[in-house]
Amino acid sequence: MEFFRATHIDFIGARKFAYAFSITTLLISIIFLIINGGPKLGIDFTGGTSMQIKFQNNIEIGQIRNALGNIGLGEAEIKHIGEASENAFLIRVGQLGEGLEVAQRIQDAVTKVLPSHPYEVWSVTEIGPKIGGELRRAAVMSIIVALIGLLIYISWRFEFKFAVGAVIATFHDVLFTLGVFTILGMEMSLTVLAAFLTIVGYSINDTIVVYDRIRENLKILRRENLANIMNISVNQTISRTLLTGVSTLVVLLVLFFLGGEVIHNFSFTLFIGTVIGTYSSIYVASALVLDWHLRTEAKKGHKAVLRAAQG
Repeated sequence: MEFFRATHIDFIGARKFAYAFSITTLLISIIFLIINGGPKLGIDFTGGTSMQIKFQNNIEIGQIRNALGNIGLGEAEIKHIGEASENAFLIRVGQLGEGLEVAQRIQDAVTKVLPSHPYEVWSVTEIGPKIGGELRRAAVMSIIVALIGLLIYISWRFEFKFAVGAVIATFHDVLFTLGVFTILGMEMSLTVLAAFLTIVGYSINDTIVVYDRIRENLKILRRENLANIMNISVNQTISRTLLTGVSTLVVLLVLFFLGGEVIHNFSFTLFIGTVIGTYSSIYVASALVLDWHLRTEAKKGHKAVLRAAQG
């Protein structure tokens, strides 16, 4: 199945516009990350208490928030688990003290303010600040290790310049998505971290497909220059790239609108990452390799001229 047949779009010729777009958006992302001191961290990384609670009767989030407001927890994060009609909620509170004490305070407040709404507690999870700090370090290291691993793998499978182009494009996708996440004030959790790692895998997979076609065409189209070969290769893979991207986006939209509040941030992160990952695979990764190649060839030519002049 193909979206397009025999396209002749000059993707490589538009690389300066792609660079301008990418640099501008990444600068905006970095500025917002600096202003906000990084993304907004959830209790997975800062410590706190997470409680899952199921009510027998219909109840609104506002009623639960009012009950928690009486004990100074009106700003707690409250989300539906599953369908709203199931009356199951996730309550997350930042680090205040001993987790079980916070959980007991929540239960006491709900029991006192909402006596006509019996409930059962499904689970209580407490994350201390020390564990949160360890998770923050592990989150950063996981992404760094993933990028280093990709650099080594692609260097072995292709060439070092291809590996650098792929890793820069992937880092570009992660930073762009993180910037959007920060600008919108969304909360970083372990689930969202999993989404970022998924973006790394998705983006590099798309890029390798393009690289693989470039490598094949380098053997077939030996008389063509590298820029033309890259354009031909991207055009040959554009249908596959868009088909994969669009089908993924459809699933993520369904998850976002029908999957419940608990996975909103996860599906939204993957949606943005898929869009920017598809863009970088088409416009950024190959363009970086081409410019590296042109710079290297220019240096070789300059050295040859100098040698000829000296001889």
